[in-house]
Amino acid sequence: LESASEAKDLANVLKSGKMPAPAHIVQEDIVGPSLGQEAISSGFISFLVAFILILFYMQINYGLIPGLVADTGLLFHAFIMMGILTSFQAVLTLPGIAGLVLTLGTAVDANVLIYERIKEELRAGKTIKKAVADGYKHALSAILDGNITNLLSGIILFYFGSGPIRGFATILIIGLITSEICGVFFTHLIYEALLSKDKLKNEDFTTNLTKNLLRSPKVDFIGNRKWGYLISGVILGACVISLTFHGLSQGVDFSGGRNYVVRFDHPVKTEDIGKSLQVVFKKTSVSVITIGNDKQVRISTNYKIADENQNVDNEIESMLYQGLKPYFSADVTKATFVSQHIVNSQKVGPTVADDVKTSAYWAVFIAIIVMGIYILGRFNNIAFSLGTIAALFHDVLLIVGSYSLFYSIVPFSLEIDQSFIAAILTIIGFSMNDTVVIFDRVRENLKLYPKRNKKRVLNEALNQTLFRTFSTSMTVFITLLILFLFGGETIRGFSFAMLIGTITGVYSTLFIATPIAYEVEKRQLKITNDDYDDGTK
Repeated sequence: LESASEAKDLANVLKSGKMPAPAHIVQEDIVGPSLGQEAISSGFISFLVAFILILFYMQINYGLIPGLVADTGLLFHAFIMMGILTSFQAVLTLPGIAGLVLTLGTAVDANVLIYERIKEELRAGKTIKKAVADGYKHALSAILDGNITNLLSGIILFYFGSGPIRGFATILIIGLITSEICGVFFTHLIYEALLSKDKLKNEDFTTNLTKNLLRSPKVDFIGNRKWGYLISGVILGACVISLTFHGLSQGVDFSGGRNYVVRFDHPVKTEDIGKSLQVVFKKTSVSVITIGNDKQVRISTNYKIADENQNVDNEIESMLYQGLKPYFSADVTKATFVSQHIVNSQKVGPTVADDVKTSAYWAVFIAIIVMGIYILGRFNNIAFSLGTIAALFHDVLLIVGSYSLFYSIVPFSLEIDQSFIAAILTIIGFSMNDTVVIFDRVRENLKLYPKRNKKRVLNEALNQTLFRTFSTSMTVFITLLILFLFGGETIRGFSFAMLIGTITGVYSTLFIATPIAYEVEKRQLKITNDDYDDGTK
């Protein structure tokens, strides 16, 4: 409004009374499960099998009683999580599964951190009661830092994200709180009860299989950092080239597309429909969900979404008919298919998809920056913060690049959609946990040995936490591998991103985050290698 008179006129119009504008429902869709019942069942069974293997792994790693205590904490964590989600009437989506995997990983990580510290205290000659008390005490800082960084990420994602991203953030926030309660306080209460009854007298938190595994590694990570830079440079270079010339296969979430509601004369499976259409549409994004019942599905594709030619609609209808012909009787022609079996069709423009894409990108970017700021405030060292940010961007670029490199090679879908963004966020959380644990150990060692050169301190921190890194990553990798192999086609691409991210998250912590922190601090202090470390190159 440009003047007071215009504002007054508008106010008079608004005061003159409302106009009747009733709302009428012109279309109503009941949306069924996008994964299909078969995929949901296989995904649930595979996740259950993975969970059982993790419980068994903890037994092999730490012995009967410690394994049982850790498993009890994990089961309690899963029980509380499911109870809270049920009370909220939460809907489980692929991003939700990602949140569950991440919270399961943090719960396992808490137990591993505590147990590894208890083993160190026992090797130092302390009694079992004192070792358990000090193990919980010294591990608490790293556990809290890891959970707080993930909690900050979850809050940011909830605020900036939309739809499935917000669902991921909700499950992540709930899971982090419950994993803290179950992994630290609940298990500590169990140990206090066992110690009061003298049940842990000869317990050493090891087994014959793991007693000497990575007990005193002496890997010179910092001295060999240039090899890490070289390997990362080559792989990331290939990723950048592929992204530049090959691009990405964008899902309907990000590119826009056309939706077709198709009715069948008999029940059909969404996975079967998807496979049949993928043969016709080749490498174009195609997704299928049930609408109302298993005789009606909604098919979404971004085939020629940018083409405004009127013939495109006719072309897509022909492709749909070609792909779905085996599911109809022989007397169904294309004309009959279009007029009687395509119940509804609509076009989702790229503008709507761009809003989803933009919110997802900003959520990831801001989450990484806030994590870097938290590390700066927590450790009071810009070198640690820059190392963390560099490692997180390294992981994100590598996973995105791997999707560009492999989407036209692998026999399963590698589309960039909101589920992929959820996988990215999950990997950021894993990588962040690894980095925080190592930096926490660096800070502790510096307090104990303030005059020791930094190169030695960093290498010792990396080696001291190496078994913890191996154990946590192995449990998560087992879960994801079983999901990838047996979870069904619908979540295979999602699991693939998580598998790659689990590997690169560990790699970036060992060869990117800590070495870069070393490089930055050395340049900050402007001192020579001989002053800063032991003089080795």
